[in-house]
Amino acid sequence: MLTLASKLKRDDGGKTGRASGASDSAHRVSIRDRLLTKEVAELEANLPSTCKASFPDEDKLHHFQLAVSPDEGYYQSGRFQFEIDVPEAYNMVPPKVRCLTRIWHPNITETGEICLSLLREHSIDGTGWAPTRTLKDVVWGLNSLFTDLLNFDDPLNIDAAEHHLRDKVKFHLKPYANYLLFVGGIMLYSAERALLW
Repeated sequence: MLTLASKLKRDDGGKTGRASGASDSAHRVSIRDRLLTKEVAELEANLPSTCKASFPDEDKLHHFQLAVSPDEGYYQSGRFQFEIDVPEAYNMVPPKVRCLTRIWHPNITETGEICLSLLREHSIDGTGWAPTRTLKDVVWGLNSLFTDLLNFDDPLNIDAAEHHLRDKVKFHLKPYANYLLFVGGIMLYSAERALLW
């Protein structure tokens, strides 16, 4: 984070010493990167206690990972990784988010697609993406998918929602089984698996 901020200062300070417009365009920092410098600082100051953001390359604030470790509900004690890519057209378009951890969730498919209204460019209910939203909103929204935004009535993963309707006890056990199976590396015997489905 500090690397990009210092780069912005260096670029702003060096503009007066440049003679040609061509060298200016080679050193321009995008609007997205300027916004992200401020938003990442705000995000780090207001990150939920159940979340941890990591930036593989501190010069690329537009690509990072978020780990969510819910402390309540069906997914308590799990750790779920999300990959967040912020497109060049940000903040006019929302970030692209994908869940890297295989999960049994009504609003997240097993392939990582996420149903969260604020990540939609156009939303019928008016709660979709708007240029006034920030990365903080995205992180808090992802965190809330495991608590108050867990939605069985409008699912993306219909099988998970129907499983919840059929048998809440087995549904409650399934996230732990998936977590152990795909993250913990523990292989369950087919008879044990059948009990969870």
